[in-house]
Amino acid sequence: MKQSSEFLREELIFTNIKVKNKDEAIRKMAESLYKKGFVKESYINAVLEREKIFPTGLPTEGVGVAIPHTDAIHVNRGIMSIGILQNPISFKIMGNPENNVDVSIIFMMALEEPESQIEMLQKLMKLLQDKDLLLKVKQLQNPKEIKKVFSDLL
Repeated sequence: MKQSSEFLREELIFTNIKVKNKDEAIRKMAESLYKKGFVKESYINAVLEREKIFPTGLPTEGVGVAIPHTDAIHVNRGIMSIGILQNPISFKIMGNPENNVDVSIIFMMALEEPESQIEMLQKLMKLLQDKDLLLKVKQLQNPKEIKKVFSDLL
C-alpha cells in the first residue's frame, strides 16, 4: 500500500462541487483522474456501470458518503480523489439498493491491486465511523487542510 501522501493529492481534492446527481458527480471526479493519467478512459463508464449494480452510498452518522470505484484493470496508478459537494445528492445505499442516502462527501478510489481495495476500504470505514471528523471535513474548503486530516489517518 502506498503512503497516503502519494495516494491522496491536493489537486484531487475538490470542494464546493455543484452537481445535479450522482452520475454527474462521478463523471466529474473520474474525468479529473483520467485527465491526470491515473486511470484509463474506460474507468469513467466502468465506475458509472458498477454503481448501478453495486451502489456505494453509506448512511454514516452526520454526513452521508459514497465510495465509488471499479476494477483495477481500469487503473494506471493507485490514487484517491475526495469531493465535497455543495449540496447533498442521492446515492443508493450499499447493500440496500432499495433505499437512498443523501451524500455530501465522495471518496473515489482508483486502486491498482484488488487486495489493496479491501485494505483501503477498511481504513476508510474507520474514518467514516467518526461523525465529528466527517462533519469537520464537510466544512473545510481548503484541499491542503482536507489532505492533512486524511493523511494523519490513512
